[in-house]
Amino acid sequence: MTSEILLKYFPDITAEQQAQFAQLHELYIFWNSQINVISRKDIDLLYERHVLHSLGIAKVMAFLPGENVLDVGTGGGFPGIPLAILFPETNFHLVDSIGKKIKVVNEVAKALGLKNVRGTHARAEEIKQQFDFVVSRAVTQLKDFYPWVKGKFSKQSNNQLPNGILYLKGGDLTQEIAEAGLAVQQYHLKDYFEEEFFETKQVIYVKG
Repeated sequence: MTSEILLKYFPDITAEQQAQFAQLHELYIFWNSQINVISRKDIDLLYERHVLHSLGIAKVMAFLPGENVLDVGTGGGFPGIPLAILFPETNFHLVDSIGKKIKVVNEVAKALGLKNVRGTHARAEEIKQQFDFVVSRAVTQLKDFYPWVKGKFSKQSNNQLPNGILYLKGGDLTQEIAEAGLAVQQYHLKDYFEEEFFETKQVIYVKG
């Protein structure tokens, strides 16, 4: 599967963005051979299971120029890198507690010429900056994740949803949401993407 799948759902991306997305496959094959950031079986499905999945957040939220977004537990750069390509005027701070994964993030961002990406080897709790949004992809249970980022949100909201968390999760989330005790909005990715992979995938929004 190639980067062409992205044009099906994001027809307005520029030639430069198309070229950046197209580079991702080669870059991740190279870095994955040195530092395992994507499972071997998934590397051939990179555009569906990692890039398009990350961009599911963009179907819920169009980030604005100048906004600051924190990607917690980014691993090899998901969802942060695809979102940074799509929103080049939004600032993305990608953090992970595993240093070698952040090395991959910074090398990929550099190779793509992304000036709006900063990768930091840190735990979310150590980041003191304020953000408009926090994004993440299935790092842990929502009840454990929320305390890590509570209090990291700018007071002024300018976007269609108030500042908060946009969390990619899959499966039946009924119990997890109940245990978190948070008011959430659920966006089902099957409403945006027709591939079977997205059947149970969601973006969970929590106001910050």
